Amino acid sequence: MSIEPLGALPAGILFALVTSITPGPNNTMLLASGVNFGFKRTVPHIFGISAGVVLLMLSVGFGLGAIFQRVPLLYTVLETASVLYLLYLAWKIGTSAEVRVRDGERRPMRFHEALIFQWINPKAWMMVLTAATTIHLSADFNINASIMAAVFYVIGLPCICLWAAFGTAVRRWLTRPGWLRAFNITMALLLVLSLYPVALHLLA
Repeated sequence: MSIEPLGALPAGILFALVTSITPGPNNTMLLASGVNFGFKRTVPHIFGISAGVVLLMLSVGFGLGAIFQRVPLLYTVLETASVLYLLYLAWKIGTSAEVRVRDGERRPMRFHEALIFQWINPKAWMMVLTAATTIHLSADFNINASIMAAVFYVIGLPCICLWAAFGTAVRRWLTRPGWLRAFNITMALLLVLSLYPVALHLLA
């Protein structure tokens, strides 16, 4: 069932709020980055996520979604790549053990890396595909996608900032390597757990 234009904007805002602030690969990694690197160094990661979701929403609205409908195998390939890359990221997070490191040893995700990551982020795809097919802010599909892209940016940016800020806030309590290792392993396990809907779909 689609949502008609009259009630679509509040619904779109609520959808963006719920999907942006709830746990998922992006927020799990932002929490870990806030703990390991602090908020300031995580800012490029934050803006990369927001820009990536906007670009993904626009791409789906301007024709990419139709391609996946015509060639379902492409989406299966994307899901497989998502699982493999997220497992790699989980391993990287789980094997981190120090907050302060020498330059060049470890670093937060860069802007362009976080932007590109959205293209293999299953939750980001769920967000934009659902928004494109159920929330109708305009009769024009392209305008609808553009408005939803703006909604995702305005609503989503402060939501994901909270995760990085929370990670930064608890950073001082995780200065002991043992505690930080336990935290990072927990984040890695949560990241793997976030893959279960994709894994179930692939195995179905």
